[in-house]
Amino acid sequence: MVRNDCGSCHGLTLKGGLGSPLLPESLRDKSVIGLREVILRGRTGTAMPPWSPFISEKEAEWIVDQLMKGFPDAH
Repeated sequence: MVRNDCGSCHGLTLKGGLGSPLLPESLRDKSVIGLREVILRGRTGTAMPPWSPFISEKEAEWIVDQLMKGFPDAH
């Protein structure tokens, strides 16, 4: 899901595109709670949609955790 759905805007390697990069070094100064909320609620005025109709808070937290660690082959 992250590679395909998120990757469609953030780049298939998560290095950025329409959306910002989702690499550990890009997220280092961001809060886990803030990132989770962006995933769940989206960002008004941007192409970032709310994913809460499709994933749970726990799933969003897992995504944030994985992004902060670095997805395999994301570099």
